[in-house]
Amino acid sequence: MESIYFTEEHQLFRKSLKEFLQKEVVPHIEKWEKTGTIERFIWKKFGEMGFFGISYPEAYGGLNLDLFYTVIFLEELQKIKSSGFAAAMWAHAYLAMTHLNAEGDERIKQDYLVPSIAGEKIGALCITEPFGGSDVAGMRTTAVKNGNKYIINGSKTFITNGVYADYYIVAAKTDPSQGNKGISIFLVDTTTRGISATKLDKLGWRASDTAEIAFDNVEIPVENLMGEEGKGFPYIMQHFASERLIMAINGHARAEYAIDYTIEYMSQREAFGKKIDKFQALRHKIVEHATDVEHCKVFNYAAAARLDKGEYVVKEATMAKLKSTKVADETIYSCLQMLGGYGYMEEYPLARLLRDSRLGPIGGGTSEILKEILSKMIIDNKNYEPAVN
Repeated sequence: MESIYFTEEHQLFRKSLKEFLQKEVVPHIEKWEKTGTIERFIWKKFGEMGFFGISYPEAYGGLNLDLFYTVIFLEELQKIKSSGFAAAMWAHAYLAMTHLNAEGDERIKQDYLVPSIAGEKIGALCITEPFGGSDVAGMRTTAVKNGNKYIINGSKTFITNGVYADYYIVAAKTDPSQGNKGISIFLVDTTTRGISATKLDKLGWRASDTAEIAFDNVEIPVENLMGEEGKGFPYIMQHFASERLIMAINGHARAEYAIDYTIEYMSQREAFGKKIDKFQALRHKIVEHATDVEHCKVFNYAAAARLDKGEYVVKEATMAKLKSTKVADETIYSCLQMLGGYGYMEEYPLARLLRDSRLGPIGGGTSEILKEILSKMIIDNKNYEPAVN
């Protein structure tokens, strides 16, 4: 099935990326997992290799490649025993930078998108709030216009790269009386006075820095408004389709990694005088999970192909994330079980993979929220439309 979407150039890119990750990233993973801080040098190396610019215009230092190079980038990042490291990379490249490219003016693109592609600046997307969760429209952070400035007050939480980011893409209400029609998007440099970030202690994604951020009378120039005032909500919704598809691809990739690792382990492990990959109960369980993962891959690739053509695949991306993250959790749970006691040991990858995978059905919209969105589309015939810039 892969040959439908991946050319020889794609496969060469995958090989190059694998070699880069094994050489430059894997030797540092255990340190970053323990410290919770990914050192700045690796961001610059990713930038030098062009990995942050895969999907971005050449005018800003990008490569302007098709979406399946991004698919490869996401898949291979899931196979190096740290979904936290992977999250830091893709949250920068496909959450923060997506807004820079889509809604940023030329000044913002030159000052922030160009160095982001080069790995010289790190970005974070700030939408979720302590009392809001998946309820984007219910956010309380405000941005009040005062002369030639906006003054931001409020807080955000669960923000990937929140502590060591150089800039935030912040959603705030410019007109609270308008509900979701009163939300706007801003660029906020993290050196601005009045910002404080607190690192959060998480179950998984330990290498990734996740923060709660407070904005206390933070003043930014009016030029840091991105796009039109009051259009923040449709901008956010526009990009949720790609974020959900990213998390779906991450899901099938880490599940595939778990299966490959477990099959290799089973081929070496002996019990009752034979290799455990000869026990029918285990063989059949692996086959069931492999079938589920392959179904997810085929669906996710098809959705990616449509998104690459410019189609608005919010329904398919929502379905993809809902299913793929569930399949990943179920697959990794079974794979850990097949390793027995060793699956519970930290020196083997399944323990960390199980913790890391649990974020899948939560981040980027919980599975419960996704089901309600799909219910509105499938049962109530609601039609979500893309934002008009």
